[in-house]
Amino acid sequence: MAERNLILAFESSCDETSVAVVENGEKILSNIVATQIKSHQRFGGVVPEVASRHHIEWINRCIDEALAEANVTYDDLAAVAITYGPGLVGSLLVGVTAAKVVAWTHGLPLIPVNHMAGHIYAARYVGEFKYPQMALLVSGGHTELVYMPKEHEYQIIGETRDDAAGEAYDKVGRVLGVNYPAGKTIDEWAAQGQDTFHFPRAMEKEDNFDFSFSGLKSAFINTVHNADQRGEELDKYDLAASFQQSVVDVLAEKTIRALDEYPVKQLILAGGVAANHGLRSRLEHDMQKFHPEVGMLQAPLKLCGDNAAMIGAAGYINFINGDRAQMDLNAVPGLNFERMK
Repeated sequence: MAERNLILAFESSCDETSVAVVENGEKILSNIVATQIKSHQRFGGVVPEVASRHHIEWINRCIDEALAEANVTYDDLAAVAITYGPGLVGSLLVGVTAAKVVAWTHGLPLIPVNHMAGHIYAARYVGEFKYPQMALLVSGGHTELVYMPKEHEYQIIGETRDDAAGEAYDKVGRVLGVNYPAGKTIDEWAAQGQDTFHFPRAMEKEDNFDFSFSGLKSAFINTVHNADQRGEELDKYDLAASFQQSVVDVLAEKTIRALDEYPVKQLILAGGVAANHGLRSRLEHDMQKFHPEVGMLQAPLKLCGDNAAMIGAAGYINFINGDRAQMDLNAVPGLNFERMK
């Protein structure tokens, strides 16, 4: 009978307080998520101090609920996994501190996890990973292409030079009067409109795998403001479709070119923006057309956002590969994978 390694995982990098119990990195026994969306909506985005206070308020309750739902005790656990970066420093510190207390009190190994590795391993719940592989990570804070030659090895080959895709969605959403987070609504509106504005596709044809979305955001805002000054009302569905088409075109183009240069067995699509239906359908189409030999795993919709189950999946990989943190583990808000030279 296979050994049953139960990981108690913590995620508090931004505005979701989450604790999960995961078995052998592939079975979710519980995944408790306390969201703060309503607290931040009136500000149009996440306020770090508010987020930290909510994490403090919810973290113990999430631990209790995660253990109860999984029907396990601390004695059943093999390790504690924790997101220690990247993210908001105050939010990260709440989770890191709670995880260290649990690990020290119960004599459990403390497993440090990169939040972005967690997003990648959310797709592990869909199917088996095959290496080498490429991951397209698209979230509110990150947009990057990560090459993984083997398990537990990550190399960035391309990343955003300014705004992340998810950040651009939220900024555009504010102009359209859409509540934070704006991605889901813009995706729904885009399905009802046409690309009539033809916004710029920044860096699409440049000889690298980096991204840039600040120019697109500025072009969008200028288009709307200029129309307002003329008293002209623009179709919100066409605006959403035009914005999203620009984002999706660049993401898909760069990803396919990366697969041309890096032969891999699998493409992983993960991160909060990976829930975007326009992006999913475009990549499915392009993969079938240009790289039918490469398998594609997409993080399940319910695990695209921040959650502890993904940290438990990545934490298990770190656990079996010998990663251990000491009690002096600190939050690293700017943590990132190494950039391939």
